[in-house]
Amino acid sequence: MAKKVEEKEIEKETVKEEKKKAVKKDKNETVKEEKKETTKKESKKSVHEVVIKIEGETWKKAVDKAFLKKQKTAKVDGFRTGKVPRAIYEKHYGKESLFLDAADVVLQDAYVKALEESKLVPVVQPNVDLKSISEDAVEFTFKIVTKPEVKIKKYSGLKVTPGKVEVTDEEIEHEMGHLLERYTEEATKEDGVVEDGDIAVIDFEGFKDGVAFLGGKGENYSLEIGSNTFIPGFEEQVIGMKTGEEKDIHVTFPEDYGAKDLAGAPVVFKVKVNEIKHKITRELDEDFFDDLGMEGVNSEETLKNQIKKSIEAKKEVDVENQYIDAILEAVSKNVEVDIPQEMVDEEIDRLLHRFEDQLKMQGIALDLYYQFTQTTEKDLRNQLEKEAYSNVLYRLMLEEITNLEKIAVTDEEAVKESEELAKKYNVSKEDFLKEFGGLDMVKYDLEMRKTIEKLKELNK
Repeated sequence: MAKKVEEKEIEKETVKEEKKKAVKKDKNETVKEEKKETTKKESKKSVHEVVIKIEGETWKKAVDKAFLKKQKTAKVDGFRTGKVPRAIYEKHYGKESLFLDAADVVLQDAYVKALEESKLVPVVQPNVDLKSISEDAVEFTFKIVTKPEVKIKKYSGLKVTPGKVEVTDEEIEHEMGHLLERYTEEATKEDGVVEDGDIAVIDFEGFKDGVAFLGGKGENYSLEIGSNTFIPGFEEQVIGMKTGEEKDIHVTFPEDYGAKDLAGAPVVFKVKVNEIKHKITRELDEDFFDDLGMEGVNSEETLKNQIKKSIEAKKEVDVENQYIDAILEAVSKNVEVDIPQEMVDEEIDRLLHRFEDQLKMQGIALDLYYQFTQTTEKDLRNQLEKEAYSNVLYRLMLEEITNLEKIAVTDEEAVKESEELAKKYNVSKEDFLKEFGGLDMVKYDLEMRKTIEKLKELNK
């Protein structure tokens, strides 16, 4: 009976460890189940299954290594930890308890063998399943995805033209307004009350049913009236208060507020106004241009010229990006390719990690984002799928055009580019290459850029 229980525990461990030891794992089990139902069709020419069997002396040595690892922590009555003999260990735990660790020992070699025997070149990290495992051998099934065949019917003469860059007087005036606002000065209001547009420096503490709630307290907080940064109705009730005045402000949290215990709840904020400040609009005078510190800008005319150049530069980048996207979209309509879902999934992973990094820069954790937006990782992955598919399609398409046009980049060009970019980012060439992914990645990036320039020439 004890042995049956032990075997069941081993089976549980087998399921757990198989998931851990996959070369590529899907962290979201719901998404993983959906993939099984809707994607990864085995009929695709670019998806291959390779079975590798490890047996004989190689497998025996792997099991021996697994025992030495297990022996270090094995506990059996009558023996010190780390000193349990092999025969006693196997009698107590069963030989099967060594197999998964042994499989881990040979997994990498099995993968190398799979690539060598199949002559396949993977384009994404492969998945691996444990097909069978016993005292005599272990069998792995590697699912290897290779680059799909890309057929391009036409990629020239599509007559895609870039947009025009125009800067209006309204845009210049609008930007000047922002600039003046940015350099607006604040002065303490000695008399009077809080008015719309003023900055009220306040102490506040929020109470729900007479009990202070978490995150509802602040001291000397500068609240700009009209900014709508507080709960609806709060700022309006601060208007009319004097310096030193205290007041209870009654508001209700929105129904969709992130903290569920406060959503839709009526609360009271005890507020004290410590200081009132009003904004002083700057004039386009000598003091303002000195504060601005922009070389060559010392008058309204020179400022407008500088703003115009700045807007033009930004628009030129936007127009260029839109132009490239338009060319790629036009070419993609003439492309035939069967893209494996695995390639799209890996691109979704990349986009998801990039999005997470962007959130971190704003001090927001991904879990908190899901909570505030009331979404899940599955929802976000679904949102990213279209962009991920386009990214993969464009990459495959550009690689094929690179081959057709015989576009190449020399090592000398790549080295020069690495040196220039390292200088631009103020790092050593070695550190830049390490971060970028090596010289081959620099060459690949240059090839893609050259190919895009070629497409521009071919589609004027």
